[in-house]
Amino acid sequence: MSGTTALSPWLPTAPCTPGHCAAHPECAPRRSGAGPEQAGAVRAVVRLVAGLGTVLLGLLLAPPAGLLPAATRLTLVRYWMRAVIRAFGVHVRYEGAPAPAGGPLLVVANHVSWLDIPLIAAVLPGRTVAKSEVRRWPVLGTLAALGGTLFIDREGIMALPTTVRTMAGALAAGGRVVVFPEGSTWCGLERGRFRPAAFQAALDAGCAVQPVRLDYRPTDAAAYVGADPLGSSLWRVVSTRRLTAVVRLREPLPGARYPDRRALAAAAQRAVASDTANLPSLSVHQRSRSRSASASSARTPA
Repeated sequence: MSGTTALSPWLPTAPCTPGHCAAHPECAPRRSGAGPEQAGAVRAVVRLVAGLGTVLLGLLLAPPAGLLPAATRLTLVRYWMRAVIRAFGVHVRYEGAPAPAGGPLLVVANHVSWLDIPLIAAVLPGRTVAKSEVRRWPVLGTLAALGGTLFIDREGIMALPTTVRTMAGALAAGGRVVVFPEGSTWCGLERGRFRPAAFQAALDAGCAVQPVRLDYRPTDAAAYVGADPLGSSLWRVVSTRRLTAVVRLREPLPGARYPDRRALAAAAQRAVASDTANLPSLSVHQRSRSRSASASSARTPA
């Protein structure tokens, strides 16, 4: 989620700052007369209340929903996330098709905003990997915990192999895991390198990787970077007259066709960074199977 100043030399950092990347003076356009400005403020408040109310409603319904079959729960999550996005006033366009349901899948995407999570969950719900600080966020932290989020300590490199093994276990059990391999939020115009550690989980579980590209217009209204307070980001989102998100689902990458996690991470990054859905030919990679779990989980740090 929102990037912070690195406390450890291995942590990924982004040059994006709230003042440079998230200052959006047109969130509530000024017009002559007080009427339109007041109407814009009222609309923003309505969106904020509606969005938070939809989140809270889902939290209240989560315990009984937990008794339903897994497929039914995932369907409810998709509809719930779509309702949350609409309530906050975000327009969404999805392009491409997700990987077939019913099998394990590692979903990887570029990271711009807290909106990334509900946008992906609306089409590919799964267990999201997030920094441990998210657990302490009001409302959204509880939502993340109930959604089965895998919380990680970004400052503890020694815990990384355990995190990857946990991810691999969730995938091997047939689940879906969502991760943002850049390790921090970026402005959208600038992007970080995909760290390869998470891709080891896909190799160990023998599953495919679904690259997803997220774009926002205007980008600065959605960007949640640096020391940006969550409240300020929420207000920018609901105050923007027509915030649009485009979610591009790229062709899944069979992990078994790549020799190691670095090659798989590089292929996923190329797919996400590309302005088209065309991917490099997979015929270059002749590997017929992935490494076994014992081959490299213990050596995960990238």
